[in-house]
Amino acid sequence: EFDRAYFQSYSHIGIHEEMIKDHVRTETYKAAITKYQNFIAGKVVVDVGCGTGILSIFCALAGAKRVYAVDASDIAVQANEVVKANNLSDKVIVLHGRVEDVDIEEEVDVIISEWMGYMLLYESMLGSVVTARDRWLKPGGLILPSHATLFMAPVTNSERYSESIDFWRNVYGIDMSAMLPLAKQCAFEEPSVETISGENVLTWPCAVKHVDCYTVTIQELESITRKYKFTSMMQAPLHGFAFWFDVEFSGPNYNQRKKPKSDDALVLSTAPEDAPTHWQQTLIYFYDPIEVKQDQVIEGSITLSQSKENSRFLNIHLEYASGGRCFVK
Repeated sequence: EFDRAYFQSYSHIGIHEEMIKDHVRTETYKAAITKYQNFIAGKVVVDVGCGTGILSIFCALAGAKRVYAVDASDIAVQANEVVKANNLSDKVIVLHGRVEDVDIEEEVDVIISEWMGYMLLYESMLGSVVTARDRWLKPGGLILPSHATLFMAPVTNSERYSESIDFWRNVYGIDMSAMLPLAKQCAFEEPSVETISGENVLTWPCAVKHVDCYTVTIQELESITRKYKFTSMMQAPLHGFAFWFDVEFSGPNYNQRKKPKSDDALVLSTAPEDAPTHWQQTLIYFYDPIEVKQDQVIEGSITLSQSKENSRFLNIHLEYASGGRCFVK
């Protein structure tokens, strides 16, 4: 039932338009297909969650022998029409169904997917890529993207706090500060997807989770816990934490642990200092800011776990301490 609602949301054209118009996203995928054309030409590809079919078509134009474009949303019907309109029906086979349910009667050489959600793991679509990998990918096959890293860092954002909260202190000369508790609850109870800049970030980021798409398991993604310790680089009000991610497009023989980021690695980044994407950044705000001094330590732990009721949702448990005070959100 939850999955039906999830896939239904992807039947709407607006969400696909937003993704395709995200030039950072679409151009990086196109560049990755060009970079690995030797892996794709004459080979069999599966596109997990193909949407409108644009990545499948890129792969077909790069010389793929056959592309299985899989999507459980009704957008698959339109994807099939797009494939026909581009005279690629002999190469691109659109399968309308979940990766877990459709049948592909051969091993594949390449898996491509744009599976990343807000905060990287929201929507839990990576599990479908893992399923496709375990069902069909040949040993030594290519997965695009191959690696992902989720980052977090403490942030200051007085402007956002002022817009949402301080506004109520004086409304047309009337003291409406009685609204503050409700305003804080409505503005900051849940994570917020918005764009910040590098200037908002108080420290170097911490990697919450590295994902190797060649080896990651579905069980590994059910719950992730990371302890962190930051040292503030300036004196400022600490308003919360920001999360963003990078994904890397590397071949199957690439060892990320030995070589964290090679110069020729192709990376799609959603970091605050990079060009904005439709993922923006995910912010977890506190109800009240904490004043931190330069070199003050901010430490704690973060746990991200799939909701038991609906695995596409993400539960976040954040513990943080600074200046002798401890909090849980």
